Amino acid sequence: MLKRTKQFAIDCAYLTLSLVNNDINKAYRNQLIRSSSSTAANYRASRRAKSKPDFINKFKIVEEELDESLFFLEMLAEFNKEKKNNIIPIYKEGEELLKIVVASIKKSRTKE
Repeated sequence: MLKRTKQFAIDCAYLTLSLVNNDINKAYRNQLIRSSSSTAANYRASRRAKSKPDFINKFKIVEEELDESLFFLEMLAEFNKEKKNNIIPIYKEGEELLKIVVASIKKSRTKE
């Protein structure tokens, strides 16, 4: 997961480099870079959690940032239809990561 979340952030960043420079792309590009890199950084931080509640809290942030990343990928796909084939695999990876994170949160909560 550490490698996957980092690669997700990298893939999002490379995608943004390939987009036409306009006001819409600029806004969504910046948001995507922030949320996808926050996903990776907060996942990394979760590995150093001091307690189960701290772990769950950090994972909830990962969940939120991944969900935001998916939203910004959707918006970029809408305004960059010619890049949709590049966006789809990144989006699918984000969905998979989100499912794993949600399942981990649920499992952690049931062990309390």
